Amino acid sequence: MSYVAIKGGGQAIAGAAAVSEYLRTEEGLGNTGAEPLAIDAILHQLRHLVDRVVSEGGVYHPRFAALAIKQSMGDTLEAAFALRAWRSTRPRLSETPPLDTSRMRLIRRISAAFKDIPGGQMLGPTPDYALRLLRLELMDESPDAFRAVARNWLEKCPEAELPDTFPKVLDALRAEGLLPPVSATRGQTAFDITREPLVFPVPRSAQLATMARAETGSLLAIAYSNMRGYGDVHPTVAELRVGYLPVMLPHPVTGEFVEAGEVLITECEVVAMYEADEAGGKPVFTIGYGACFGHNEVKAISMAILDRALQKGMKDGANNPSEDPEFVLLHVDGVDSMGFASHYKMPHYVTFQSDLDRLRTTQQKSGEPA
Repeated sequence: MSYVAIKGGGQAIAGAAAVSEYLRTEEGLGNTGAEPLAIDAILHQLRHLVDRVVSEGGVYHPRFAALAIKQSMGDTLEAAFALRAWRSTRPRLSETPPLDTSRMRLIRRISAAFKDIPGGQMLGPTPDYALRLLRLELMDESPDAFRAVARNWLEKCPEAELPDTFPKVLDALRAEGLLPPVSATRGQTAFDITREPLVFPVPRSAQLATMARAETGSLLAIAYSNMRGYGDVHPTVAELRVGYLPVMLPHPVTGEFVEAGEVLITECEVVAMYEADEAGGKPVFTIGYGACFGHNEVKAISMAILDRALQKGMKDGANNPSEDPEFVLLHVDGVDSMGFASHYKMPHYVTFQSDLDRLRTTQQKSGEPA
């Protein structure tokens, strides 16, 4: 059997793309009456999928995220890749100042650290307290039953108005002296991972920015390793928030900051084991922080755990990957990981031919029968 380098033509590549497009229409599955999947349907009925792509794509554009999902036939990595590629073509017109998350218009806000928190627990939209059972009635859901869900919920919705914002749980702990004071580095210019390469060691802002657009599964896997003992961060969620954060931009005429819109984000603040504060004085709780675009609580919690792990580092002599900044930050980006894995599908004829020649030569020298 011979191994030689071959060339593929543009016609074959175009044909492969055409087959993918054919399958996207579902004609290939025998569904001749298929209708195009509406962007609004993806946007509103697959909201968690859209939020994940928005977060991993690194740009807040839910409608284009829905388009990327449609284009990639539901492949979240491909969708995030397409959205990030689109973002790279856009000019940067302005920058926001650091945004105050205490001003979030909340739809969900809980704490695992306290039963009663200032403003109260606000469960909001979540499947956390429901049984994980398949709802078989959704297999053939009628349009009328679909619309009735919203009508019934609105009729039973209480009329009492909720406050626009809630106080932070960490503020109460800090006022009691149980948390370290606000770091002196707060307010410094954040590291821009889209314009500067990661050259280690990197500041905490680079770590947070990298994890904010990291692949959810990658963050969860490494954070889970820390939780299971390959690390020493066993935190308590002080506060988990989901809501709409006002975005402030300078007015083009006056230069004053005005609210230009809002973005849906998930924010998580965890407290972990106590240690001496930066001045070497009294012991205080340590903190981990996570925030990402969209409603993605698993990602925000995983990010907060890893933030605390990376701050701790490998000071105790342990060699835990979850506490190594280079290991974590270079392996959590889904687009990078997918690209490296997918490159193995590309032609490697020449290198493999070299491996074959060396193996055959080695076998002959070792006296093994051909």
